[in-house]
Amino acid sequence: MQDTNQEIYFVVVIGVILGLVLVGFIVTILYLYQRRQHQQEQEMLTLKDSYDQEVLRSQIEIQENTFRTIAQELHDNIGQLLSVVKISLSILPLENSHPAWDPIQSSRQILNKAIIDLSGLTKSLHTDRISDIGLAAAIQSEMDSIRRTGIIDVVCTVEGDEFQFEDQKRIFLFRIFQEILNNILKHSKASTIKVSLHFNVNNLFVMTIEDNGIGFNVEEKRNSSQALKGVGLKSMFNRAHLIGASLDLSSEPGNGTRVVIKLSA
Repeated sequence: MQDTNQEIYFVVVIGVILGLVLVGFIVTILYLYQRRQHQQEQEMLTLKDSYDQEVLRSQIEIQENTFRTIAQELHDNIGQLLSVVKISLSILPLENSHPAWDPIQSSRQILNKAIIDLSGLTKSLHTDRISDIGLAAAIQSEMDSIRRTGIIDVVCTVEGDEFQFEDQKRIFLFRIFQEILNNILKHSKASTIKVSLHFNVNNLFVMTIEDNGIGFNVEEKRNSSQALKGVGLKSMFNRAHLIGASLDLSSEPGNGTRVVIKLSA
């Protein structure tokens, strides 16, 4: 009887052990399956992100090529046409006492301003110029153009020696700056714009753009159906993402807006 009980006990123990082994085996298989599934999902996300970035990069490259073409056409055609009109007005055989003298002089002044504005526009659009003169000089040139209008005060400071960026990074940073500037001029009702460029010794570039405009609630904007719907905001964040830059946007109603972009060279 005792031997029978021992045999039963032995069989039960063996059964429990086999059951535990089987459960352990199943758990291991499930764990490995889930881990592999997670790896596949991550690989798919990585591939999708890479694909999305390539598509976005191609779109932006097409946009830059379009800018370059437009700039060249404006310079070669419209610019030359305005110059011809300016010369034609300057050689008109009129005396100061002629009734048309004042209107013609006024037209020449308007024409001169149009030529200057057109020149500034073509320079802003042409990416080769950004590469030639550097990021800081290109940004200062944009600020000078706004200063000349007299409608808003601008302050631009540069600290440190500019270090070399890849052309794409330099161009993208400039386009981000332009988009922020455009948003300020269109929406902020600001009277002052401050831009600071810091080229740190550890090759960290920091660009800060501030205005004293009406500001807005960032969280409400982020959570609203209109969040990042505008092409400008999308373009700004997309460009920053593509070159590995961080972009921090902070604002409060009545307290203006502040944007900080950081990028390692």
